[in-house]
Amino acid sequence: MTQFAQIGVFNQAIVLFAALVLFTSFIMLAQTRMLPLIFSFAWQGALLAVATALVAFVSGHSHLYVSALMTVALKVVAIPWLLYRLTLQLKIQFDAEPVRHPSLLLLGGAGLVIFSYSVALPVVHRSGLATRNTIAVSVAVILIGMLLMIARKKALAQVIGFMSIENGLFFSAVVSTYGMPLVVELGVAFDVLVAAILFGVFFLHMRESFDSLDVDRLTRLSEARDSLPGHGEAGEAPESHP
Repeated sequence: MTQFAQIGVFNQAIVLFAALVLFTSFIMLAQTRMLPLIFSFAWQGALLAVATALVAFVSGHSHLYVSALMTVALKVVAIPWLLYRLTLQLKIQFDAEPVRHPSLLLLGGAGLVIFSYSVALPVVHRSGLATRNTIAVSVAVILIGMLLMIARKKALAQVIGFMSIENGLFFSAVVSTYGMPLVVELGVAFDVLVAAILFGVFFLHMRESFDSLDVDRLTRLSEARDSLPGHGEAGEAPESHP
C-alpha cells in the first residue's frame, strides 16, 4: 500500500512537470523577442529532463537517467548557448517579431491541446503504463511546435519550433514506451546537435546574402525573380526551322 502511494505521488509529479512542459510551449508561442524565446526553450528542456528522471525512478529504467543528463547537456546548455551566440553575432537579440492576432494563435494552441487529448484517449484507456496520462501532453507539444513554425516568419524562431517538436517526440517516446534504446537516443541527440550547428552556419550566410532572416522576404525575392521578363527563357535554345 505504501509503495502504491509512493508511485502515485511520483506519478502526480510526472503529470505536473508534463503540464509545465506544455506551459512552456504556450510561452514560446506567445514570445515575440528572440532571447526570451531561447530561454523558454531552455526551460522546456530542463523541465523535460526532470520529467524523464521521474519516469526513470517510477519505472525502474536506469537508462532514462542517462537520457535526462543528455537532455540537460544538449537542450539546456549546448543548443541554447549556440542560439544565444548566434543572436549576438547576427545582432538580433533585441529584435521583436510582430505576431498577427496573438490571441487567436493561443486559442489555436488550446484547440490543439483538446485535439491531442481526444486523439490520445483510446491509447490512454488501453495502456497500462504509469505515464499514460501524459501521452496527450507529448502530442500537444509536437503540434504546438508545428504551429510555432507555421506562425513565425523569422528563420530562427522556426528552428526553435523544430527543436520543440523534437522535444515532444522525445517526451512521447519516454511516456509511451519508457524511452528508446540508448544507442538510438545517442544517435538522435548527435543528429540534433549537428542540425543546430548547420542551422547556425546557414543563418550566417543567409544574413550576409539577404541582410534578413525573414522567410517571407525570401519568398518575395523568389516571386520577383520569377516575374522578371524572359526569366527561365534565357537558357532555352532557339528553335531551328527547316
